[in-house]
Amino acid sequence: MENSKENSKKIVWYNLAFMAFSTVWGFGNVVNGFVYFNGIQVIFSWILMFALYFVPYALMVGELGSAFKNLGGGVSSWIHETMGPKLAYYAGWTYWACHITYIASKGSGGLKALSWAIFRDAETYDTLPTLGIQLATLAVFLFFCWVASRGLNPLKKLATIAGTSMFVMSILYIIMMFAAPAINPNGGFVSLDFSWDKIIPQFNSNYFTSLSILVFAVGGCEKISPYVNKVENPSKGFPKGMITLAIMVVVCAILGTIAMGMMFDPAVINASEESFNSYVSNGAYWAFQSLGEYYHVGDALMIIYALCNMIGQFSTLVLSIDAPLRMLLDNEDARQFIPSKLLKKNKYGAYINGIKMVVVLSGSIILIQSFVPGAAAVLTQLNKLNSVCMPLRYLWVFVAYIALRRAIEKFPAEYRFVKNQAVAKFFGWWCFIVTAACCLLGMYSTDTFTMLLNVITPIILTALGLIMPAIKKREKEAIE
Repeated sequence: MENSKENSKKIVWYNLAFMAFSTVWGFGNVVNGFVYFNGIQVIFSWILMFALYFVPYALMVGELGSAFKNLGGGVSSWIHETMGPKLAYYAGWTYWACHITYIASKGSGGLKALSWAIFRDAETYDTLPTLGIQLATLAVFLFFCWVASRGLNPLKKLATIAGTSMFVMSILYIIMMFAAPAINPNGGFVSLDFSWDKIIPQFNSNYFTSLSILVFAVGGCEKISPYVNKVENPSKGFPKGMITLAIMVVVCAILGTIAMGMMFDPAVINASEESFNSYVSNGAYWAFQSLGEYYHVGDALMIIYALCNMIGQFSTLVLSIDAPLRMLLDNEDARQFIPSKLLKKNKYGAYINGIKMVVVLSGSIILIQSFVPGAAAVLTQLNKLNSVCMPLRYLWVFVAYIALRRAIEKFPAEYRFVKNQAVAKFFGWWCFIVTAACCLLGMYSTDTFTMLLNVITPIILTALGLIMPAIKKREKEAIE
């Protein structure tokens, strides 16, 4: 009786796939893929990325989650168990540091969405002076830092609602776009050419330096690792769920790309740098605006999308200031490498000096971009900077996996990705190399300022992480 009760609480594999789908996938991924990879040519790259990177990545996460089922599933705790506290601190630091660029982009993204909801066009925001836009972004950022410093997190539920509604909107977009030609045959749709030379991309420098965009899009499935052992029959149920997830995401990516291909001509997107930047920052809004025109509902769909996006961006901003910082500073094992000043809490229980450090670092990125000509160029730059910095945290997942397989006898797991040790280690190294290569190649840009930002930001954040233990050591010596 008790056993059947326990089984009824278990997650069925298809429920796991849906849970993971809403955390991994978003409409912005479709837009970025389409814009950066010359329209429907991205389909080829999506299929390669899912087969050679995403599936092994998700299944490795499953094994790590299964081996360390009582540790809450954090990457830092996996590294701590397999490689010790010092490297666990660096893993926690990387996870936190990656969010510095992410935080800088959320304020800009939220204001962009607000502008679309109010003015219903791209020009109002894009033609404003960059200095004014960046000062407004800084003001929004400082306000949300103040909210975080009060120990308040009022937007947690809103983040979930916004995330779910954005997910529903992206599925709705695909369904409505495929139905549009039947409802409005004279909508002026772009005719698609699926001939071999039109769907195979050109493997040039632009292609390889943009791959980090796709790695950034498919990453983050380590968030579902705590659920591995809650799945019915994990050794069969988990891989089934993850492969279903990969199929769902690849189908969504392909259908979303075809839907966008019916709307936008890649030749127009790539006509000039200005046009390209415009599509990176406005493509999603134009997509929903055009959809509204096909269905004769005006800007209604676009306004709903813009409001959902605005709530999502601002709520993610607060969560990103607070959550990664707490993950790093609440960790008892990491604390021995962190200067005590950073561990200071205010009366609201917030890490006040940690938040001040976020203000300095993210605030610097926001202010530096005041010199970028054009608000659309700022969003494009942040998009690329995130694709370089955010995947750096995935590297620790693969490091933890290789370490786990090296000590396979020590850490029994209910679920194994593959039984063969050599194959397991090969995939660990393969995913590590692909991620590192895409991040390094992603740093390249024909614009000197963008390239400097892409190179200097990770270097400064890494250097800070290396300096902290040295400061702590000096602190200890002074006490002794």
